[in-house]
Amino acid sequence: MNRPELSIVIPVYNSEKCLDELNAQVADALKGIAYEMILVNDKSKDGSWQKIISLTQINASIKGINLKKNAGQDNAIMAGLSQVSGEFVVIMDDDLQHSPYDITKLLEKCKEGFDVCYAFFGEKKQSPWKNVGSQLNDLIAEIFLKKPRGLYLSPFKIMRESVARKIVDYKGPFPYVDGIILSITSNFTQLELVHQKRFGGKSNYNFVRSVSVFLKHVTGFSLYPLRIVTLIGIAAASLSFFLGGYFIIDYLTNENQVEGWITLVLLLAFFNGLILMCLGLIGEYIGRIYLTVTAKPQYVIDKKVGYEFISLNKDTANESPKKFNQTQERLHPQE
Repeated sequence: MNRPELSIVIPVYNSEKCLDELNAQVADALKGIAYEMILVNDKSKDGSWQKIISLTQINASIKGINLKKNAGQDNAIMAGLSQVSGEFVVIMDDDLQHSPYDITKLLEKCKEGFDVCYAFFGEKKQSPWKNVGSQLNDLIAEIFLKKPRGLYLSPFKIMRESVARKIVDYKGPFPYVDGIILSITSNFTQLELVHQKRFGGKSNYNFVRSVSVFLKHVTGFSLYPLRIVTLIGIAAASLSFFLGGYFIIDYLTNENQVEGWITLVLLLAFFNGLILMCLGLIGEYIGRIYLTVTAKPQYVIDKKVGYEFISLNKDTANESPKKFNQTQERLHPQE
């Protein structure tokens, strides 16, 4: 069995209508290249898993992983990365906004000697608030994760197998793949590509879910938020101290009494809110420590398909469904 040159990891969530076209485009784009495509079903609510099973019967280069519960995009990617065997590993979305025909471009760029090559999109076909969110995420990554200025942390990327193996070594319950990459290597580049229109369905990330994922990423890979709230606390305490001193001196020298109960109530509400925010942030870190110590799993694999009969060379990458089914019946007669 030959080793594939490419492993393609794609987290799948409610994308049943996209998978046939995804398979067709990948197969067409990678003619002559030995590849495996690992589709990780993140407990979709539609028929995505049944569709993945049917695709493994059509294309022997496809493998399917079904998770027991919805784990989130990065956790699903970690599940796929744990199963790769290719020399280079591609990570991309399932909605065809990342064109399979660009995979070879990323591959050639990575072969120039880079560990990771990100896709860069000058214009993205998505909602305005998501564009604003991407820009904010980019700014925060520069501050908290020491991301090089100008590098776009795209979900569409290619890396060497050695980097993928190091990513899988991370055992925290809330992985952030790009954050792990930034901690592993600085030998990366990016390639400008065209962001395609979504083939079908809608984005699975609303504003609240995007903010939740953002906070998990920030608090999972940086202590800067804790340091920021510490500085805010010091500044607030210092301001209160100096204002108190000023009013005492003013009262003793000019016998002026400070009035304004509304101002006092507002200040109390503000500083109490600030205290609760700081306690919440500290609690977030403590919660992460607890989940890490208790070994909360990143994901739990329920089923896998396509692993019993795998063709990894270009001459047999598209064996007939009949041969595939015969092999499956031989290996699993009880099914």
